[in-house]
Amino acid sequence: MKKREIMDALLDAGVIAVMRLDGDANLLRVMEAVQEGGIRAVEVTLTTPGALRTIEAAAAERGDQLLGAGTILDAATARQAILAGAQFVVSPTVEFDVIETARRYGKVAICGAMTPTEILAAYEAGADFVKVFPANILGPEYLRAVRGPLPQVPLVPTGGVTADNAGDFIRAGAAILCVGGWLVETNASRETRLDLVLERARQFVAAVRKAREEEAQ
Repeated sequence: MKKREIMDALLDAGVIAVMRLDGDANLLRVMEAVQEGGIRAVEVTLTTPGALRTIEAAAAERGDQLLGAGTILDAATARQAILAGAQFVVSPTVEFDVIETARRYGKVAICGAMTPTEILAAYEAGADFVKVFPANILGPEYLRAVRGPLPQVPLVPTGGVTADNAGDFIRAGAAILCVGGWLVETNASRETRLDLVLERARQFVAAVRKAREEEAQ
C-alpha cells in the first residue's frame, strides 16, 4: 500500500486501536476482535512483549488490517518495525530521525507532541499526523485552541480517549482518535476478554461516526 493510500485509509477509519499489553498470548485474536468491531487500524506498541513478531505475523495473516508500531524512539527501531510489516510508525515524542525513516520507506509517521511549538516542529519536519498526548489531561478545548492558529496540522488525540469523550474530540477538530486502555485493558494475569473488546470497539466507532455526521451537517 502506498503512503497516500495509508493516510487516506487512516483518515477514513478515524480510529486507531492501541495495543499496549503486559502479556497476552492471544494478541492476534484481540486484533481480530478489534477489526470485527469496526476498527481497521491497530498500533502495537513496542512495550508489548514480542511486538515485532506480532506485527510480522499479523502482516502475513491479516493483510486487510492497517498495522502500526508504537513507542518508536529511534530510526533503527522504526526500520525494524517497517521491515516487520508496519505501515505507520508512532513516536510518543518529537523524533526527527523516526520521521525521516518513515519518509525514506514510504510509510506514515505519527509523531507525539504536546505544546504548539512541538506540534508545529513535528509537522514541519514531515510528520504526516501529530499525536497530541496526553489528551485526557489537555482535553478537547486544548485541541480546539491549538487548531485555531494551526488548522493545517492533522491532530490525533491520544491518552484517555473513550467512547464517552470521542465525540468531543471529533467536534474539536481531531483528524483521528487513538483509543488504548479503555478498549483493551493491560492485564498480564489473564487473557483479554474478546467479547468486551468487540463491544467497546463497536461503541467507539459508533461515537466517532455520529460526531462526524453531526459535524458534516
